[in-house]
Amino acid sequence: MSTSAAKRAAGFSLRNADSDDLDNINDVIAAAMDTWDLAERVKRISLPLYRYQPHDLAHLQIVVAESGASGIVGVAALEQASAGDFPAEPSTSILHGLYVDPAYHGKAVGSRLLKRIEEIAAATDASGLLVKAQQEAVGFFAHHGFNTLPVEDESRDYPYRLWKRFS
Repeated sequence: MSTSAAKRAAGFSLRNADSDDLDNINDVIAAAMDTWDLAERVKRISLPLYRYQPHDLAHLQIVVAESGASGIVGVAALEQASAGDFPAEPSTSILHGLYVDPAYHGKAVGSRLLKRIEEIAAATDASGLLVKAQQEAVGFFAHHGFNTLPVEDESRDYPYRLWKRFS
């Protein structure tokens, strides 16, 4: 079975996002955020900060998971890290976001998006991938080979930073 046939057989395919996808991408982000263990007020205030805008397409590599029946069901975004994000590594990429529609949790959407983002980052000669995750997602990333980074400076370091070195 070809790679594209295998992806369709799994119920969704992956592709690069374009500006026509932004409304659907932002709907997936809102649905995913709604499952987070945060106060409703915090979600409401934070949501606009998580939404992607047209100018983000110039700075981020955004990949979507698309189901023929449901449209976009997942999204992942990648960006190049600045030297201050992870000074121990000269060339790092950051997983800017990984969101899956709750109806598609447990169906490998997040895993496949993460794998694609890792492939894209590795192709840019990044030495690894840095993630600043929600607490609830730490187990997902650990399952995929990420290691938790220690908090060295509480005023600077996000508490749930994870790192995966590419081999």
